Amino acid sequence: MSDHNSHTTELEDPGTLNDVAGSLTNTAMIVGIVGMLLAGIIAMSTGNWRQFFFSYLHNFTFVLSVTIGALFFVLIQHLTRSGWSVVVRRIVELMTTGFVPLAVLFLPILFLVLVGNNSLFHWNSPEVVESNPLIKHKAIYLNATWFAIRAFAYFAFWIICSRFYLNVSTQQDESGDPDLSLRMERWSALSIIVLALSLTFAAVDWIMSLDPEWFSTIIGVYFFSNAVVSFFAVLAILIYYFNSRGVLCKTINAEHRHDVGKLLFGFNCFWAYIAFSQYLLYWYANIPEETVWYARRQENGWGVVAMMLILGHFVIPFLGLMSRTVKRKAKQLLFWAVFLLVMCWIDLFWLIMPEVSPQGPAIGLIDIGCLLGIVGLFSFGVLKIAGDHHLIAKRDPRLPESLAFHNI
Repeated sequence: MSDHNSHTTELEDPGTLNDVAGSLTNTAMIVGIVGMLLAGIIAMSTGNWRQFFFSYLHNFTFVLSVTIGALFFVLIQHLTRSGWSVVVRRIVELMTTGFVPLAVLFLPILFLVLVGNNSLFHWNSPEVVESNPLIKHKAIYLNATWFAIRAFAYFAFWIICSRFYLNVSTQQDESGDPDLSLRMERWSALSIIVLALSLTFAAVDWIMSLDPEWFSTIIGVYFFSNAVVSFFAVLAILIYYFNSRGVLCKTINAEHRHDVGKLLFGFNCFWAYIAFSQYLLYWYANIPEETVWYARRQENGWGVVAMMLILGHFVIPFLGLMSRTVKRKAKQLLFWAVFLLVMCWIDLFWLIMPEVSPQGPAIGLIDIGCLLGIVGLFSFGVLKIAGDHHLIAKRDPRLPESLAFHNI
């Protein structure tokens, strides 16, 4: 709840993203290039290109999940006419510009599919399709042409939607027109429905179809829950970074950190609920073609990763983030944000990598190189695209409410 009678904090001018993080642009580019070169050289020297492709996909979906979570946050704030979040919303809007570099980073995956390579997706081989009646039955959906068309549709919506909200929000910085807020609100309901559909089908295409014989009606919600936890973890980290640089210290305070922490805690519980729900249904039905997916993730060391997720992704952070004090203290919230971000990466690792390494989990230099490469190139793209934008929606009509926000 917000207290409208609270004293309104004087608004500071934090400047643009380039003013705060512009020096990181070249560093991000160098890290990205070096990371991809490292992974590529190791894959070339060992001939283990399939491991490279899976690691690339794993880290791509990890970064994509953060960006999808950011777009969801922007839409839900407008849909609910939220006031508390105005001071952090511009940071999130700038995060959504990452869909453009992500579209570029998706091109290698798309190229593999279009040239008929089935290193990632078994269903992309005509021989496999003909020899497997179940995959042949799904071929009307799982084929290279429709895969490419759907991917184009996903990125087209994500980019257009994110640019719309950023552009209208920055227009309001100049005009202060409250009708622009109403314009963004009017489109938020439809946009969030399309976002839900697009991220669900993307999860089916890029994660579930890695094992084309397996199916899950909850995979989209599972991916969404991971995405939102990843996003709130990154948002908490960015707030700490900006405050540590002396930026937005008077604008984003313990009250806003408290709400970010509550949402991080709440959606992490939601992730646990969805993960358990999916497992329980498969365990109860005990149908061989369904349980084989979980069997692969409970054998040869993968069961250790599953237990790590149960403890590290739910039990430990549940206890650690429950306290009100932890959510309000910058360094303590930072610790749990980093901790959960690592767990979200491991969760996607557990979802994707057993398809290429059923003999057991192993994180090598290819994985580290792909992580550095994709995160670096993604960050470079965001800084280049969003660098000239201000870090706060300075003429949003709900800004005074956000500045005076107080948790009860």
